Amino acid sequence: MVKQKVTVRNLAGIHLKPAGTLCTEAMKFTSSITFVYKKGVANAKSVLSVLAACVKCGDEIVLQCEGKDEEEALKDLVRLIEDGLGE
Repeated sequence: MVKQKVTVRNLAGIHLKPAGTLCTEAMKFTSSITFVYKKGVANAKSVLSVLAACVKCGDEIVLQCEGKDEEEALKDLVRLIEDGLGE
């Protein structure tokens, strides 16, 4: 398992559009992809799970990837989040 802390920079946090962007990208990988936030753990491949996390601008999450392509998944998703999830 690999993991990395990342800060969400989207002004509106992770709402529907960025959640969809995150999930679409996460589903490209075979690894299990989750993130830890202040209230628990969310499945990054589930839009409902990501939305339920209620991640706001400035919140830190710990992205965790486990599987064959974990290194590539972590690198790609950290970059995506740091770049604002397409917004």
